[in-house]
Order: sequence, then C-alpha cells, then structure tokens
Amino acid sequence: MNSRLVAANVLVKVLSGKSMTAALETAWMEVQDEQEKAFIQALCYGTVRQYYRLDYILNQLVNRPIKDKDIQIKALALLGLYQLKYMRVKDHAAVSETVAVMNRKQWAKSLLNALLRRYLREQDELEALADKHVAYAHPDWMIKAIKADWGSSDAKQIFQANNHTAPMTLRVNTRFCQRDAYLNLLAEQQIEASALASSGQAIILSEPMMVDKLPKFAEGWVSVQDAAAQLAAGLLDAQVGDRVLDVCAAPGGKTAHILELQPELKSMLAIDIDAQRLTRVEENLIRLHLSADLLAADAAQPDSWWDGVAFERILLDAPCSALGVVRRHPDIKLLRRAEDIAQLQALQQEILHASWRLLASGGILLYATCSILKQENELQIEHFLQQHDDAQELLIDADWGNKRPFGRQVLTGSQYMDGFYYARLQKK
Repeated sequence: MNSRLVAANVLVKVLSGKSMTAALETAWMEVQDEQEKAFIQALCYGTVRQYYRLDYILNQLVNRPIKDKDIQIKALALLGLYQLKYMRVKDHAAVSETVAVMNRKQWAKSLLNALLRRYLREQDELEALADKHVAYAHPDWMIKAIKADWGSSDAKQIFQANNHTAPMTLRVNTRFCQRDAYLNLLAEQQIEASALASSGQAIILSEPMMVDKLPKFAEGWVSVQDAAAQLAAGLLDAQVGDRVLDVCAAPGGKTAHILELQPELKSMLAIDIDAQRLTRVEENLIRLHLSADLLAADAAQPDSWWDGVAFERILLDAPCSALGVVRRHPDIKLLRRAEDIAQLQALQQEILHASWRLLASGGILLYATCSILKQENELQIEHFLQQHDDAQELLIDADWGNKRPFGRQVLTGSQYMDGFYYARLQKK
C-alpha cells in the first residue's frame, strides 16, 4: 500500500468531518510497518495542523478551486505542499511520489506535478503572502474568540503553540517507583528527559517515542499524560475512605492518577456516556494494576444510575470545545464550529447541576475542561455560584496558570502544558 495514498485517504475523511484518531485507526488495518505508520501519522498531523496556510497557498496555485468531487486530489496537493515546506523529504521525491499516487488519472498527475513544481519556483513569494494573510493557520472564528478572551499577545502565543507538536509528558506511578528513580531508568537507556515542576509525578521527554520503548511501561510504572491533566488528582485531594465519582472519565488517565495517589478510597466510580470508551479506561486500569467500578451512564441523568449515597469527591472533566489541546488534536481546527460553543456550554451546565446533587455536605467537586474559552470556564462557574447558595469556591493557590475571578486557567504552551481550566467547589 502506498503510504501517501493512505495519508490522502485519511485526510479526505478528516476534511469530510471524521476525527483524525478514527481515520487513522481505520488506516492501520492496511499498514503493518511501524516506520511507515510513523511517516503517515507525521504527514497527516502536520498537514492538518497547517491546513489553513496550505489551503491558502494551494488556492494561489490553481486557476480555480479543485472541485469537491476531486477531494482526494486536493488532499494529495496539500500533502505534497506540506512535504516540500516542512518535512525532510527531498523535493524531487516529494513531487514524484505524490504525483505517482494518481497513476490512473493523467490529468490529475499533470495538475499535481504543475502546481507542486510551481510552488518550488515561487516558494518565497507564496510563503510571504501566507505570512500576511493566514499567519496563524486557524479558522477565523477561533482566532476572534481567543483574541477576545486573552488579547492579541497571549492569543499569538497560543496560536504558535497550537502549530507545533506537543511534547510527550509522562506520569510516574509512585505506587511502584518515585520520579527520580524513573528518571535514572530513562538515563540508563539513554532517553533524555527532565522533571516538570508543575506536578510531582511529571516527566517531559526531549523527543517523543513509542510507549513500548519506555522502561516498565507494560508493568504499569508510567503513563502518558499531559502535565496540565496531571494537576486534577492533586486538586481533588481525595482522602482515605472517600467515595469518589469521576464524571466523563474516559480514557481514564485522571481516574488512574487519583487511585495512584490515594489507594485507600472506599470506592471509585468512573462513568462515561460512551460504553466503548470505557473499554479504554478498563485497559488502562488493568495495565496499572488498579481497579474501579465502571459504568456507562448519562451524567446529566443521575436518577437512572445513582444509588443515593453521596460522594465526598467528584471530578467533573466536562465535555468542552477542547481548544486547549489543539496542538495534540489539530483536526479540532477543522471539525469544531463556532456554534458548538453555546451547545457545549448548555451541556456543561446540565451536567454540573446534576453532579452537584450527588456531592456530600462538605465535599469537593473539581470542575475541569481542556478549553481556554472563558464562556466554558470562569463564566460557567460564576453562573453556577450565582444559582447555588450552598456552593463556595475554594481558592487554588499555585505557581502554574493564571488566577481568574473564578478558578485557574492554564493557556496552551505555558510551562509545557496543554490549555486547561480548574475550579474547586465545596458544598457548604
């Protein structure tokens, strides 16, 4: 199977509204070689990350836009441009191998060959135009929303962070190994890494790598989790004997971290509306030698599954726009729409109000999102507190993120972290 053809088919699916993760999972049924997989993944992620810039340049190279029915040809053109600008692929190979995919359509081969070679001739001029008109490589609505919330300077840093590959961050399972000891294990295998100050279990790798190359990964000594996501377990501060509820738990990284830090809970219930995603939670817990009760359930309708016994701790990792993790999931730029935000905000309110009913007096609910939009975060909490006299905010005193009128916000790229928001609420 031609790797560029596989990449083109993945890109076609993303441009048609499918997630990159799902499209790649389908593609891997056809590809077995790990090196080829790595090339395809780098090509797809990079092209989607720079889509708005590449699409602008492509439109300068064609006399009229490529028709929707020829979306595969457009995908190949974008992939070719990405190789020429951003990858260590020789120019002649990038052009010839991309063009060769269309071996049965001579007109398509001629078009791809002409536009890619024209790009090479006019590259400086075309890139200068792109710098002027689509420098941020984000959709217009997203640019406006982020600038409106954070101003031009912070917004520019967020866009820059989104347009680079996210670092690979690990969470050490301190039930088996302390962080310094695991750093020594990495050093013994000549894997360059360092500790992160924001979390006591966080390690950042100098270069991403396959997880099966990490020492003791299969035995559960370490997990892959962004440093911002690692903050949740400490903020929740579960105590011995607590009943803990993790709402919208999949894929289970935070569930596992809570259990790692506090192994003497009375119970841990992890729920998610998607039963298939709970399979991922179960797999992660098995690898880490942990256990929890898993339930496929609608968090907004607790009467259908709650046993009536209150929880001392609730983690609500609310469904959100995910604009804080665009650097990890660049297809968000293509799949998310401006009108989604109000719908997500309404869903967040519904789940937050429903979860509050389940919290014991004196208990703590940690509200979290991987968004950087105030509408989903601090404004959401302000609205909630206005409606609940029995709720009070607990201050998050930390050296990470930005203190907000309500909660604390991490902006994408700050201290190597993804964009995340947290607010701690206590029932009086």
